[in-house]
Amino acid sequence: MSLNRSEKQAVVEEVTALAAKAQTLVMAEYRGITVADMTKLRVAARGAGVELSVLKNTLARRAVKGSQFEVAEGQMTGPLIYGFSVDAVAAAKVVADFAKTNDKLVIRGGAFAGKALDVNGVKQLANIPTKEVLLAQLCGLLMSPISRTAVVLGALAKKKEEPAAEAAPVAA
Repeated sequence: MSLNRSEKQAVVEEVTALAAKAQTLVMAEYRGITVADMTKLRVAARGAGVELSVLKNTLARRAVKGSQFEVAEGQMTGPLIYGFSVDAVAAAKVVADFAKTNDKLVIRGGAFAGKALDVNGVKQLANIPTKEVLLAQLCGLLMSPISRTAVVLGALAKKKEEPAAEAAPVAA
């Protein structure tokens, strides 16, 4: 079904708005995927805050023109699904996780921070822990010196008590 000019303009404006808010764009070829599998992918994406869109590549190119995702224009060929996410790793994680279980979904590339990503770049981005995990790791690192100091001070205090107990005279 072909879109008329005003419908195309509305699609371009909607995708431009998505691109303006997003940090990451991931593109994957979906040729041969069943409707049921595509629905599963969309549900997973929605749960992770990822906006998935099946777009004509010419409309996608127009939508990302002038944005940080313009660097990925060369990868916009073939039947693609476009994933935009505000979270830097969410789109890559959702698409890469789904591609592991469904060989029909082929990651083509993407863009992050104004740089084009190839397939390996998207997979590396997907392997970065979530923000919550990174914050927990940071807290652990910050707590580590404090807890080590507490252990050492506790050991020193115990050591000081031991000689005092040994030096006490033994009653005969």
